[in-house]
Amino acid sequence: MSNLIGIFLGMALINNFILARFLGLCPFFGVSKKMSNAISMGLAVLLVMTGASFVTWFIFHYVLVPYNVQFMHIVVFILVIAVFVQIIEMAIRRTNITLYNALGIYLPLITTNCAVLGVTLINMNENFSLAEAVVSALGGGFGFMLVLAMMSNIRERLDLADLPDSFRGIPVAMLVAMLLGLAFLGFGGMI
Repeated sequence: MSNLIGIFLGMALINNFILARFLGLCPFFGVSKKMSNAISMGLAVLLVMTGASFVTWFIFHYVLVPYNVQFMHIVVFILVIAVFVQIIEMAIRRTNITLYNALGIYLPLITTNCAVLGVTLINMNENFSLAEAVVSALGGGFGFMLVLAMMSNIRERLDLADLPDSFRGIPVAMLVAMLLGLAFLGFGGMI
């Protein structure tokens, strides 16, 4: 049990996909302008990460390894991720068209989000059990959502601040991301 907690905290805080591994930066900067969109994108990524990790673990261990075609893992993992993204995109479109329009191009881009593929590859490379792989994905997705929410909260407040025009938008977002990365770097010594 403590191993699973360590994996979760490690993926969420210490090895955070955005701030430590620099994966998933496109939605990080693109969707973090508004809190509701950031939370929704974070939940979508969390669902895709968890579902894809669950399915790819079975495919890797029960299809690719027995048939000695492990070299196909990246192609298979991307196909699984694409299927999960399509399912979530259709669900969001049917239930909340406003959110679907707000997420725009960033929703289908989850398919190519390197953080989602990254968690499946980490699970495979670390030779995680099924429980460890799912907890790893939950931790990675939670960390992704946490950082998106933090960034959107800060960016919403900075929109109200009196900043020089040259700092508005992406420049101040890059500075905030750097400071968040430094803050999360401190978690490495705690756990």
